[in-house]
Amino acid sequence: MTDAAAEQGPGRHVRVVLVDDHRMFRTGVQAEIGRTGTTGVEVVGEAADVDQAVTVITATRPEVVLLDVHLPGGGGVEVLRRSAALMADAEHPVRFLALSVSDAAEDVIGVIRGGARGYVTKTITGTDLVDSIFRVQDGDAVFSPRLAGFVLDAFASTDAPPVDEDLDRLTQREREVLRLIARGYAYKEIAKQLFISVKTVESHVSAVLRKLQLSNRHELTRWATARRLV
Repeated sequence: MTDAAAEQGPGRHVRVVLVDDHRMFRTGVQAEIGRTGTTGVEVVGEAADVDQAVTVITATRPEVVLLDVHLPGGGGVEVLRRSAALMADAEHPVRFLALSVSDAAEDVIGVIRGGARGYVTKTITGTDLVDSIFRVQDGDAVFSPRLAGFVLDAFASTDAPPVDEDLDRLTQREREVLRLIARGYAYKEIAKQLFISVKTVESHVSAVLRKLQLSNRHELTRWATARRLV
């Protein structure tokens, strides 16, 4: 996010909870959109994992939750599952907007099936993020460009997606690292994009190679390409 959030019209106000496992990212989002007098956005809570998220959301009952897809404790889908009653509240529903570095179809479809009202990537500007939050508060569906196509294709199909047992062995974070490796990113670039250390990237790559019984990143790239994960 690079632009300052746009000023909202008089009387516009939305209470928001930020859920992301990277403290520096949460701090950046708070600084970008949390100037309530200007943006109309009031950040009423933060969480770094699934259990914290459910606790904070239940306690604060925000109008909108900005939800990362990849979280310790089961990921964004688990937060949605455990918040089903709050989403179904007829008078004061809690609505979810996924905010993630991932633009993978399975991530988008997973959280939308779980009940999220939209999905935007972390390249979004502050101005557009504020607008997206208010649109979700109003009940609209919001997607970053091209991501809506994943959802339309998924829900237009009557066939359930095939189960890939090899892919299912990987955690959500390992899938994310796998995809970036297959796209040709260096370890340092992956670490910067995912807000993790190079050593953590190396650990994830080692785990992926072990689980998939592959020997190097070239085999890994061929494996991912064959499954259209790139």
